[in-house]
Amino acid sequence: MAKALSLLHPYRSLFLDIKEPLRQASLVSLMNMGAVKVMAKDLIRTRHQITKFYQLKSQLQGISLRVQTLKSTQAMGDAMKGVTKAMAQMNRQLNLPGLQRIMMEFERQNERMEMTSEVMGDAIDDALEGDEDQEEETEELVNQVLDEIGIDINQELVKAPSAAVAQPAASGKVAQAESAGGNGDGGIDADLQARLDNLRRM
Repeated sequence: MAKALSLLHPYRSLFLDIKEPLRQASLVSLMNMGAVKVMAKDLIRTRHQITKFYQLKSQLQGISLRVQTLKSTQAMGDAMKGVTKAMAQMNRQLNLPGLQRIMMEFERQNERMEMTSEVMGDAIDDALEGDEDQEEETEELVNQVLDEIGIDINQELVKAPSAAVAQPAASGKVAQAESAGGNGDGGIDADLQARLDNLRRM
């Protein structure tokens, strides 16, 4: 670029030198016309040099691009060569029958693990179902005893208000007589207490 600028400066100077005498047509003579032609030739020569310089610059840029393209192509080829060698080495080291055996063994072990998990799950479910059966039996027994207790308690609760209303003044004496077992209810209370103790021990 600097070379082109250095050529442009004398080109412009020559152009002005040729243009100035031609403006003064009255002073133009055969002698100075010859000088103008010489300067014109020099101007044309300089113009051609500038044109050749730009052509050469364009050619050099094209060559540089080609060289860069060749370098990129070579780098790509080297990379592909390395990848091909690595793939070939891996294929040589790969034991396909051994890999198939490993996959088959993995499938067997996976199925075995799933079967073991199912068996353990079924065993746990069975054990929990047994506990549920025992809990149901226990609940039925407790409900049965509570039903019997509830019937007796309800009967006592039905009798108690009538006795309290009939003899309000003698309620203290009746309570003492009942606690002493005069009317035979102490046996019922003892039976209920025994059932409750049995339930606690269970």
